[in-house]
Amino acid sequence: MAYVELHARSAFSFLRGGSFPERLAERAAELKMPAMALCDRDGVYGAPRFFGKGREHGVRSIVGCELTMEDGFILPVLVESRTGYQNLCRLLTQAKLRGTKERSPVNWNDLAEYANGLVALFGMENGKLEAGPVPKLLAAFGKENVFVEIQRHLTRGEQRRNQALIDLARHHRLPLLATNGVLYAEPRQREVLDVFTCLRHHTQLDLAGRLLEQNAERHLKSGAEMSALFRDLPEAIDNTERLAERLEFTLENLGYQFPTFPTSGDETMEGMLRRLTYEGARRRYSARLPRKVVRQIERELELICRLGFAGYFLIVWDLVKFCEENDIMVQGRGSAANSVVCYCLRITLCDPIKYKLLFERFLSEGRNPRSWPDIDLDLPSGDRRERVIQEVYRRYGERGAAMTANVISYRGRSAAREIGKVLNFSNDVLDRFSNLFANGDFPHTLGFQEQVIKAGIAPEHPRLPAFMRLNEAMRGLPRHLGQHSGGMVICQQSLDRVVPLERASMPGRVVVQWDKDDCEDLGIVKIDLLGLGMLAAIQETLTLCSERGREVQFHKLPQDDPATYEMIRKADTIGVFQIESRAQMATLPRMKPTCFYDLVIEVAIIRPGPIQGGLMHPYLARREGKEPETYFGYDELLKPVLERTLGVPLFQEQMLGMAMALADFSGSEAEELRRALSFHRSHERMEKVQVKLRAALERKEIRPEAIEQIVNAVSSFALYGFPESHAISFAYLAYGSSWLKVHRAPEFYAALLNNQPMGFYAPATLIKDAQRRGVKFRPVCVQASQWPCVIEADGAIRLGLCMVKGLQRERAERLIAGRPYEVLGDVQSRVRLTKEEWRTLAEIGAFAVLGKHRREALWTVEDEYREDDLFPMTTASVKECPLPPMNPAERVRADYAGTSVTIGRHPMALLRASVPEAWRAVDLAHASHGTRVRIAGNVICRQRPGTAKGVVFISLEDETGIANAIVHPWVFERDRLLITQEAFLVIEGVLQARAGTQIVQAEKIEPVPHGALPGSASHDFH
Repeated sequence: MAYVELHARSAFSFLRGGSFPERLAERAAELKMPAMALCDRDGVYGAPRFFGKGREHGVRSIVGCELTMEDGFILPVLVESRTGYQNLCRLLTQAKLRGTKERSPVNWNDLAEYANGLVALFGMENGKLEAGPVPKLLAAFGKENVFVEIQRHLTRGEQRRNQALIDLARHHRLPLLATNGVLYAEPRQREVLDVFTCLRHHTQLDLAGRLLEQNAERHLKSGAEMSALFRDLPEAIDNTERLAERLEFTLENLGYQFPTFPTSGDETMEGMLRRLTYEGARRRYSARLPRKVVRQIERELELICRLGFAGYFLIVWDLVKFCEENDIMVQGRGSAANSVVCYCLRITLCDPIKYKLLFERFLSEGRNPRSWPDIDLDLPSGDRRERVIQEVYRRYGERGAAMTANVISYRGRSAAREIGKVLNFSNDVLDRFSNLFANGDFPHTLGFQEQVIKAGIAPEHPRLPAFMRLNEAMRGLPRHLGQHSGGMVICQQSLDRVVPLERASMPGRVVVQWDKDDCEDLGIVKIDLLGLGMLAAIQETLTLCSERGREVQFHKLPQDDPATYEMIRKADTIGVFQIESRAQMATLPRMKPTCFYDLVIEVAIIRPGPIQGGLMHPYLARREGKEPETYFGYDELLKPVLERTLGVPLFQEQMLGMAMALADFSGSEAEELRRALSFHRSHERMEKVQVKLRAALERKEIRPEAIEQIVNAVSSFALYGFPESHAISFAYLAYGSSWLKVHRAPEFYAALLNNQPMGFYAPATLIKDAQRRGVKFRPVCVQASQWPCVIEADGAIRLGLCMVKGLQRERAERLIAGRPYEVLGDVQSRVRLTKEEWRTLAEIGAFAVLGKHRREALWTVEDEYREDDLFPMTTASVKECPLPPMNPAERVRADYAGTSVTIGRHPMALLRASVPEAWRAVDLAHASHGTRVRIAGNVICRQRPGTAKGVVFISLEDETGIANAIVHPWVFERDRLLITQEAFLVIEGVLQARAGTQIVQAEKIEPVPHGALPGSASHDFH
């Protein structure tokens, strides 16, 4: 009989397995194994990926799990039926929700309730034989569902332990089962497991000793190898196939059902959806609907209802309704914006009829039955979004709804640091590596070995080869389970019958054990409730406007405001949504947006897809009239698809449209292409679609050069290409935030400051940008500041107590409640603060309103107030301060130390004398192309995008604005330490001035001597 491995752990056992589940399935196929069981520790984390790859390779994937019992005993169980799977999920959920994030064992007393449909293995996983659990297992599972597991790893003492197991099996008349207790697919992966073991036990490889496996025998072995190992116990091998035949359940059909939506009377969900859609259509368009609108609504409703999605649309509509009724801004985005039904239900703001959007990008005839349409809802980040999430939990219960997981993997810095710890590299070397190579690097500019050597590890270091090897082997392996930013799954009945649930680190949150891609692959519906910082800032801006009698109806803003477009064309977009990055600001003067759709293109064009595919520059050249419009030589077929983007495909919908127009792709083939474009985890999926697309184009006798252009464009979009509908949704926020910056600047900047961290720029840069636009600021004041930044009667922004580092909100509220104060002693007598809080408030000038300069206030608060003092503190009772007031540089230093911002002079204004030859940022517009210049400033941004072939972009802020520099890879490697560590830089090079943009091509880089003068935080390598 064939051998079937029925006990294997993957890396989804988190530090207890060394291989991806996909690799285990591939290896099983290579060994001609008909089936295999995955038993990850305390969960089914790796089961979906194991199932998917097993199905692809003809290996039946059996679901199992190692349960950690309350006494530490490890109990492997295998799933026989769907009932057994549901019981396993419920048992794990009960343990996870009862326990803590760190420890959640299963109680022995719970086994009997959930044992039906499960098979238990009793063996040596704990390293010692304990017969005590056997009666408990027999009582819970029944004799026919308990197997005694034998493993042979050629280790000392193993034969004696196995003989005891054989004797125990014969005593209880239990069948023997041979397994290899697999921990990795191939022997070479054993060293990864050794690293994981050291990490789990917080030790180094030199000190791990017997904690490590004695050899590399716990890899996946062939039937022949296992038969040879167990030639004296052939029944133990035969039983693996017999048991595998019993274990019929797979993840093919989980029995998942999306909740039905409650309707009144005899109305069906389909009828209700139709009614609401047409009611909304009349509000969106007119009482007498245009024929093309009715035609599209009917087409969509027919498909939605036939595929059984009516309830899904109604549930999302109801969530949007909840948001509207509770003053929570909401905007649907993503491919849902391609649907006129979503538009009529007020789920999205984008009119797909007006923009001629492709509905097939959202929902198509050939859609995989497991794959549900994807509707993402953007919500204000923070408390408002949390209210919506908690409303979903309230409606469906703790076990009926959960967040999707996010698998945190070993990447660059985290992998290198943990490997370094295990190999006993010094902390200073690891710190240096982390600082120099904060987010990995680019092999074509500097190999990993060179990075390590630059960090201080000698090339001849005996452990360098192991460090290199392990870093490669661990890349991408799961590190721990996190929480997705907003994906929620809900279920008709208990979700814990479909997938185990566990507590998230955030209170009040429950997560499933699978990520969003796993859920989608298995047909589990996800609704994304995404927190958007800009949406929170916009909502607060609107509230402030209303409070000040300057009300704005955000969704009715004029789309053609000249002042707004003028600001955008000047790239004066610091603080606005999406178009504030250095790359966007460099493109805006070339794009010269004059209408809303120009912003749609601007949002989409600065993405890895269009850039990597070589599509951005042709589009800009055509827009500037430097290149003619072409349509791959097939104008008649492709002009309707590409005309709005001048013949250059910039959106995913256009890729689908090209495939359907040129290659006659069917709905299902277009759906396959859509999924490949949206599925970032699988290169294989993209390659398969490319082969199919190429073959279809060849059958249609498309010219070879056009085929190459089209296939290359499609390939680039697999990296990251926007759907047009997504870009339109984001463009609404980009335009709206720009309009608010132009017409409601005080309210807009106050809201930005109150919703940090968000966006591209630090609060210090936002304040300087606001000041350049004429917005006035006032400092933190113990008498006048609220917790948030507020706008005073004359339109000036008063910095809030939220800006003060280390000041707890509860104590800030006490400060506010104790007002008014006449002298500093009043504050000290009424409010209890920590010594550090008193010092910070004094140093930033918060007590200036009470007649104290900063050092005088600091002198006073150092004289600690005592409640039982016979004489209350008065100004006279404090010794006169002998210290002089702070000078401007000292005030700036204190501002940054206490609040990370200053409303006084920019630090560069104080340093200007040390770099007199440096051009000010504002003056670069007057310099000629090719001029050699020097620029100087506080580094506020360092970027090294993957599409730039190792080039680094640096933004320097001075007292007049921002200057940009481009640093070629060889210059960056020469000056890496200087560039990554210095807060102020002087950069010398040749000015490139084209189409209204100025950028300095760096040749020489030096630090600006700045003493202890601080700068604002830099947005680095994101």
